[in-house]
Amino acid sequence: MCRDEESRHYFLLSSHKKVGRGAGRSARIGGSRSYSPGKKKERMRPMAYRILLVDDEQQLRRMVGEILEQEGYAVLLAADCAQGEELFCREQPDAVLLDVMLPDGDGFSLFQKLRAVRDVPVLFLSARDEDEARLRGLGLGADDYITKPFLPQELLLRLAAVLRRVYGGGQKNAGHENALRLGSRVVDWGAGVVLHEGESIPLTAKEYALLHKLWENRGNIVTVDALCAALWDGVLVGYENTLMVHIRRLREKIEDDPSHPRYLVTVRGLGYRLEKERAR
Repeated sequence: MCRDEESRHYFLLSSHKKVGRGAGRSARIGGSRSYSPGKKKERMRPMAYRILLVDDEQQLRRMVGEILEQEGYAVLLAADCAQGEELFCREQPDAVLLDVMLPDGDGFSLFQKLRAVRDVPVLFLSARDEDEARLRGLGLGADDYITKPFLPQELLLRLAAVLRRVYGGGQKNAGHENALRLGSRVVDWGAGVVLHEGESIPLTAKEYALLHKLWENRGNIVTVDALCAALWDGVLVGYENTLMVHIRRLREKIEDDPSHPRYLVTVRGLGYRLEKERAR
């Protein structure tokens, strides 16, 4: 269902009436005057939930994305059904924020496609506040339905409540709280395996120690000497070539294209770095 001019006109008028005067968390998102995020704060979590936001309003995507990132979430952004479905299948998010009216379809139909792939929590975000639309979304099995414009804090509280209900806590529950996600792959430290598309790929002891050392310093360069020290005892001379072999084999297990690594990158002359998750 494409957003026609009548619905867009209604959205702008209703939003203009509800937006408050102040900027910040008391100002509503989805209106003509909206939330202005402050300076971004870095919050480190053992494993951030990955949230897919599908909305055709560019300003709303930007603002909601920044708000979620400030709370420690990893954010994936899509402007239409096609992008949303592609990101959902490729990146396997933990929850979805989904607009009802999209340029190449409607959120209700996309919701059914996503749920046919994976059963993850979905919250609808919509300018349509009629009971019929809200009941339809909830009737399909959505976890919540939030009407635009909305307060940033309202969105965060509702999202946190859904994640807590589905996953059993503010973070992922015990089986995954220390897991490492690399795109569509998940490293299960407890089992010592890489999970990908239903396959369990075992790590060797050296690969496990190597990846764990990089994970502990994620986003920072780990020197060759430091990695060798984590893998071998005694005099660390002549291990550089062996380390390179382990790096190559590890990339074959955690990268889509080991020859052009996205996560485990080489920093020439210094060592290696495990890249942090990026919002899209």
